[in-house]
Amino acid sequence: MMTTDQARSAVVFPGMGPSRFTDVGKFMMIDPYVRKRLAAADDALGRSVLDEFRTAGTDFGAFAQVAFFINSVALADRAVETRGLAPDVCVGFSFGQKAATAFSGALPFAEAVRLTHELALCEQRFFEEEHQDLVTLTITRVPAAALDEVLGELAERGEFHEVSGHLDEGMHMVTMREKVLEPFQRRISAVGGYSLYSMKPPAHCRVLTGLRARVEEEVLAKFELADPELPLVADHDGALITRADQLRTLLLDTFDHPVRWHPVVDTLRGMGVRTVHVTGPDRLIHRLDVTTRAFDVVALGPEQALRPARTTSRKEK
Repeated sequence: MMTTDQARSAVVFPGMGPSRFTDVGKFMMIDPYVRKRLAAADDALGRSVLDEFRTAGTDFGAFAQVAFFINSVALADRAVETRGLAPDVCVGFSFGQKAATAFSGALPFAEAVRLTHELALCEQRFFEEEHQDLVTLTITRVPAAALDEVLGELAERGEFHEVSGHLDEGMHMVTMREKVLEPFQRRISAVGGYSLYSMKPPAHCRVLTGLRARVEEEVLAKFELADPELPLVADHDGALITRADQLRTLLLDTFDHPVRWHPVVDTLRGMGVRTVHVTGPDRLIHRLDVTTRAFDVVALGPEQALRPARTTSRKEK
């Protein structure tokens, strides 16, 4: 048993950005850890994930999601076998919850593949019927006061909006109607901020309680989660997840709760975590100032898989 004065480590499975075969297809074809997981996923779904991903033509489609999930788990496999990864706690940020569910032992890999695929199809059906006009935009270098100002202008015009995430100082996710996206981006630029990327369908907002209910009835009811062997940290409030019922709730919360990274960092630090391994095709978490200030960060994405891991040291406080 590790004592509290010993440095602990965490594995973090990142959220999903745009996922394209042209970016990761070669890695998936040659990496032995991915190929092993692909074979199991093909058996679980009864088709070739790689072929479906290659021909899908969409950045967030069902097989783009399955591919992202597989890559995240396979990169963790690689880290366990080749780098001695043995984390004390696990985090699934946004979409990364699916990989965390498998890695933590709460669901066998094949079942987690099916869960990921069925969740994607359920979301697709939902957004074909509802909220087709909404997008979620990630912005950065926008202080809270400036964000309040711009959101206040939307409120004055009666425009729907929700904050879907707080990622770092000045970095947020905002959901709005697609027709106001471009003028909103111009206002963000005017206050000195930058727009990174938008997601359609939207994510992590209270207006999606209907999707949460549909997922609970049509998808999660088919799967029996076990208590995780490795504790997880909730990505919206930093709560420690140690039971199957808590994890089930967390998987549902992702639809209608905004993600918040600061509480996760606070919980990990409170547990004595000194090193975090960000395991997956991450464009965000391992770069955030709040992450690199608090931890030694080891990025374990496809681009790092075949060369020595890079550690980002904690910044001097």
